[in-house]
Amino acid sequence: MTLWFVFALMTAAAIFAVLLPLGLRGGTQTEGNETTVYKDQLREIDRDLGAGLIGAAEADAARVEISRRLLAVADHDRNPPMQSNLKLRRSAAVLALVGLPVLALAVYLSLGSPRLADFPLAERARPPDTTQPLETLVAQVERHLEKNPTDGRGWTVLAPVLARLGRYDEAVKAFHSAISYGGDSADRRADLGEAIAAAAGGVVTAEAKAEFERALAFDADQAKANYYLGLAAQQDGRSADAASIWRAMLAKAPADAPWRPLVQAALTRVDGPTAPALADSAVAAAKNMTGNDREAMIRGMVDRLATRLKQNGDDVDGWLRLVRAYMVLGDRDKAISAGADARQAVANNAERLRQLNEGLKNLGLDG
Repeated sequence: MTLWFVFALMTAAAIFAVLLPLGLRGGTQTEGNETTVYKDQLREIDRDLGAGLIGAAEADAARVEISRRLLAVADHDRNPPMQSNLKLRRSAAVLALVGLPVLALAVYLSLGSPRLADFPLAERARPPDTTQPLETLVAQVERHLEKNPTDGRGWTVLAPVLARLGRYDEAVKAFHSAISYGGDSADRRADLGEAIAAAAGGVVTAEAKAEFERALAFDADQAKANYYLGLAAQQDGRSADAASIWRAMLAKAPADAPWRPLVQAALTRVDGPTAPALADSAVAAAKNMTGNDREAMIRGMVDRLATRLKQNGDDVDGWLRLVRAYMVLGDRDKAISAGADARQAVANNAERLRQLNEGLKNLGLDG
């Protein structure tokens, strides 16, 4: 506000400096004085001539010159210049004094940005940074939310980023705010439960479990909530319940569901590693075999699977089954080699590579 006052004062001073002469009265008084002086000079010539101080010729010449000047002044009085119109000049001064600032303000309010925050010179000279660190962007969103704490969209954006950065306690608070100000949903409840579990070191606590159950109340097929409820059952020692939940997920899921490898690996942990790799008929036949025969049958199936994958390496689920089989048979080196071959086979497909890496991580072959 002080800056606006200073600008207004400077504008007024500049206008006054230019227009003040227009408001002053002209030389009327000076012109009247000149007429009196010239008449006095004519009388002095007559006195000097009568006293014999000057000759007649000199007196006539002086009268002519003074009379010429007197006529010029009289003519000026009868025909004053237009600039001498005091009323017109003062009107122009007032119009300029009031009109110019009003016009300037009107143009600025329509074209300018009076509410725009200050932009220091150092910031103007700095080129825009389109590759700011994630932490910097998070800090910007946090500053925005400090001023706008009820911005549900902002909390919805911030919460998963905080979880990605490992700031789980803050992510839990952000998810709560996203639900409070952005609305409740199955995905938001599942995300909140996941953040609570992550903050507890991966343990599905009672609080996290409650959030997953709320998510299923919105959507019974919410994948993340179902997975974590299965994990909660496994952590409680109810492996059969966990396997039942995960089997139901796989039965309903499309073949290209991105979370299939994760759930299949989890099912392997609780249901035995051979189950995913064997067909139902093979499992039934294996029940009547001796231990050596069963192991030979499994190795034969593993070899056939490895041969098939060498011919068609796009099958991520197949690679994960092969790695699991090697792990169960105790051939960790072969499992590591198969994982490397799998990464090479799907290297050109970013989504399959991501699914593969998640599955291998759950099998203990991260990196």
